[in-house]
Formats: sequence, structure tokens, C-alpha cells
Amino acid sequence: MAFFSKSFTALALAASIALPFPAAALDDQQKKEFGEFIKQYLLENPEIMLEVQDALQKKQEAARLVKANMAIEENTADIFSSKNDVTLGNPKGDVTVVEFFDYNCSYCRHALPDMQAMLKKDKNVRFVLKEFPILGPDSVAAHKVADAFRRLAPEKYADFHVALLGHAGRASDETAMAVAASLGVSEDKIRAEMAKSPNDGIVQATYQLASSLGISGTPSYVIGNELVPGAVGLDDLEAKVKNMRSCGKTAC
Repeated sequence: MAFFSKSFTALALAASIALPFPAAALDDQQKKEFGEFIKQYLLENPEIMLEVQDALQKKQEAARLVKANMAIEENTADIFSSKNDVTLGNPKGDVTVVEFFDYNCSYCRHALPDMQAMLKKDKNVRFVLKEFPILGPDSVAAHKVADAFRRLAPEKYADFHVALLGHAGRASDETAMAVAASLGVSEDKIRAEMAKSPNDGIVQATYQLASSLGISGTPSYVIGNELVPGAVGLDDLEAKVKNMRSCGKTAC
């Protein structure tokens, strides 16, 4: 970063020499010469652009986190306590982890063992599953079946979730129905429940919530006041939960 500061200072000095007056006061030839100077300097020192890009990304990430934190505060009930979500683990746990997921998300599939390990090791964590079908019509169809199954057999939803998300092929209406049948809920019952209570409104509400949080992919987690995008792994999730218990924030 010291090099960047020196380089920036050099550019600023050059600009001050080349531009003793506002840019509008320069004639066309002066503007052209100054532009060529800047271009040549950057061509000779291209690493500056990498540092500028890195600084921009950090600034954008900081802005994204601020926006997400505000959205979490404004949507706490919808994020952590929606009646349309399934809660696994301890329903009265002292820390809640919310996961936005899609049944056709390969990263969600890889993250499934993280959730299972956390629930096995930590008997005081509350894990909320928020269905977020964003990977095409098959995903929407599979999640509709899942929503109907949740209402019909909530006590078996954890098994349904693990079986469908852990399925090697693509999740769809057909594969979701097969999983439901294997757990004792017939396709006829699922179809009847889907007709009685379509989940289109639930999905749209989740899309809007995800948009306000800046979520564009799965899995994405919300822990405390932090949005955690991506399959970050069990160690990171456990560290954030530990910090929540220690200081009330994901980073102490």
C-alpha cells in the first residue's frame, strides 16, 4: 500500500503541475498531453490498477455489509421467526443460524454436513431453513413439494430435507414426490395440499427479503447482525456462533 500512496502522490503532483487551472481552462492540446501522460504512467505501472480494483472491491463490500446490517434490523421477524420456515435443533436455542438454500444448489449440498455436524455437536443452537428456489423451474417445483410436505408432516421435514438435498441428481417435482412417498406421505396428499395452499406468495416474500439483504446466491446465512454469503464451512459457522454467545456479535 505504501507503493500505491507514493504512486498516487506522484500522479497528484503531476496533475497539479499540468493543471494549474481547472480542467475546463485547458485547451484541447493540453488535455490531450495530460491524458497521454496518465495513460503512459499507468501502462508503465499497471500494478496500480490492481490496487485500485482491490480498494474498490473492499469499499463495495463494506457498503454491502452496511446495507445488509440495516436490512437485518428492519426485517428481524421475517428472517428469524417466519411461520413458513422450518426450525431444526433447539427451538429455544440461544443462537439462531438462518440458511437461505435451493435444493439444486451444489454448494448447499456440500454445506449440508456442516449443518448436520453443528446440530449434532451443539444442542443449544437453533437452525432455520429458508427455502429460496432460484435455480430454475425444477427448483421451484421441488420447493413447492417441500412446502406442502412441511405442512403435512413437519416432524419428518428434517429427514425430507436431508434426503432431497443429498440426492445425487437434480431436484424436481418428481424427485421431491419420491422422497415424500418414501417418508410415508403420498403424492395424492401432497397434490391436494399444494392445491389448497400454493406457496407462491411465500416464495415471493423470500425473494423480496433476499433482495433487501443483498442475497444473490445460495447458501447464504444470517447469524446475529451479519449476512454470511457462501458455503463458508463448519469452522467459520461455529466461530460466529461462539462469538455471538461471547459478545453478542459474530466478530468480537
